[in-house]
Amino acid sequence: MARGLEGWLQEVWYEGRRGGLWLLPLSWVYALGAALHRAPYASGFRRARRVGVPVAVVGNLTAGGTGKSPLVATLATAVAARGVAVGILTRGHGAARTAPRRIGVDDDAREAGDEPLMLARATDLPVVAAVDRAAGAALLRAAGVQLVLCDDGLQHHALARDLEIVVVDAARGFGNGRLLPAGPLRERPSRLATVDWVVLHDTAPHGVQASTACGREGVLRMSMIPGSALRLAGGGAATDVTRPLSAFAGQRVHAVAGIGDPRRFFAMLRAAGIEPIEHAFPDHHALSVEDLAFGDAAPVLMTSKDAVKCRATADPRLWEVPVVARLDPDGGAALITRLAALAGTATKES
Repeated sequence: MARGLEGWLQEVWYEGRRGGLWLLPLSWVYALGAALHRAPYASGFRRARRVGVPVAVVGNLTAGGTGKSPLVATLATAVAARGVAVGILTRGHGAARTAPRRIGVDDDAREAGDEPLMLARATDLPVVAAVDRAAGAALLRAAGVQLVLCDDGLQHHALARDLEIVVVDAARGFGNGRLLPAGPLRERPSRLATVDWVVLHDTAPHGVQASTACGREGVLRMSMIPGSALRLAGGGAATDVTRPLSAFAGQRVHAVAGIGDPRRFFAMLRAAGIEPIEHAFPDHHALSVEDLAFGDAAPVLMTSKDAVKCRATADPRLWEVPVVARLDPDGGAALITRLAALAGTATKES
């Protein structure tokens, strides 16, 4: 039911399906709420909180599915390789707690949240999940980080930031151009003129181009590169059994994706020569054994975000397909250098 509603909205937002006009009044309410939230900070009546270390936010203008989290993992790892102590801050959607929490690689996804756990396992860097982003950033500062990289939170004005990076799904663009829920937009595309960097994911001939979506400091292109599949082991991480994606071509394969845009995962598998049986679930869906009972012994390929929710499942059918965000030009060297330089700047704690 949930996936059906989500699928219908995707068709209204991006494919011109009729029937969504009744949502327009809700979009007006959303716009009013967003303006009321933003106004105290824009006017100076309220001050965004600084926590004593620089903060860079990686966000988007649309609801989900742009590839923010893999980009955060790639940037954090690259900046850490330059000797900077980086910490990752995320909200932790779906987690069974609200207080700021340091995430460990062996945490339960139900407690930690799927994206925080995925980021912790992908980077082996400090990761904090917190609804109150300023409190979460303070916890990272206490852990000794020199730079906080915030996964999402572009619209979370209570946390001051030193750099804003926006990821745009260049192929799908901004859909019908309407605000939530009548359209996919959290903010108007004009917001791009105020951010520092724009990252275009999956450029397309008729999609959003760098000439029309460029940050104040620069624009990059991003693609997702899949790695070898990793067989999951019950109760823990992936085993040492790996298999190139090409090995799954020509056989019956199930593909599971509970992410913002499952079609992107399925398309990636097809590009690797695999014709999967698609099983799309709502974003952050808590996968159950029943969800994976497909009535056969065929391999099940899933995203890393889904794999962290299946760690306790002793099922040899399950394979994780990790991805790495690749940036062009030059591997995103200019942005990585900019982030590393931030760690040397002085900020004042309010």
